Amino acid sequence: MKTNSSYAPYIMLPFNKEILESCSGFSCGDDELDNFFHNDADLYSIELIGKTYCWITNDKPHQIVALFTLANDSIKTFNLNNKIRNKLNRTINNSKRGRSYPAVLIGRLGINKSFQNKSIGSQLLYFIKDWFRHKSNKTGCRFIVVDAYNNGKTTKFYEHNDFRYLYDNELEERSQYNIPPTNKISTRLMYYDLKL
Repeated sequence: MKTNSSYAPYIMLPFNKEILESCSGFSCGDDELDNFFHNDADLYSIELIGKTYCWITNDKPHQIVALFTLANDSIKTFNLNNKIRNKLNRTINNSKRGRSYPAVLIGRLGINKSFQNKSIGSQLLYFIKDWFRHKSNKTGCRFIVVDAYNNGKTTKFYEHNDFRYLYDNELEERSQYNIPPTNKISTRLMYYDLKL
């Protein structure tokens, strides 16, 4: 399936080992992400716990431009403190407020090093947002969530693309997940409201 013409001119396909082997090499420069895409993405798909998609170039030899893994998730409001729960609930009609809201999780996202710093990551997030807002979407989904690497570059990328922190600061997030103050918090939970 080709992406909408308002996005980058790439072909979107479900990702598998055959695509990886038929395209020139892929590395996003992050060993953990590269290892996942090269070794674990197929297993996640087989086990139905995450589906990976790719954007590849039209021209041969094809190159993988970007890879991303999606899974079902939710934001469970009953686990949140009152301040955070109220922040989320303010955007939802009173009669539809509940104990959890459906979300899609961006489990992994990597841009090939050869295509980085060309706004492809932002185009990809815009595509994912539109994909889940589209009338042909097969399931209800109010939010997109991501456990973003807790480093300036990654969190700023998601902030730039209108994602917000679920917890206002690291102290609140540590408290929620019982992370000791001496341990580094490696990810920050961020969300995007598809109705905004």
